[in-house]
Amino acid sequence: MTTVTATEIQNNFGKYLQLVQTGEEVIILRNGTEMARMISHDKSVSFLTDALTGVLKSDYNDKQIRAERMKKYEGVD
Repeated sequence: MTTVTATEIQNNFGKYLQLVQTGEEVIILRNGTEMARMISHDKSVSFLTDALTGVLKSDYNDKQIRAERMKKYEGVD
């Protein structure tokens, strides 16, 4: 995971787009606060599908689901 400022992403968008295409996740900060996250389309579909699984089963524990998702994406470089 790479963290950059909004100014940095604006000035070097192509560089960070290339990182996302290779599987990297890019966090964008504005005034030190996380504002956005860039991830590849494939990862976004997987992330959303994982999030909806518990909702559709009516067995939704947001803290547990979030912890499981984060564990799944740990170590992805």
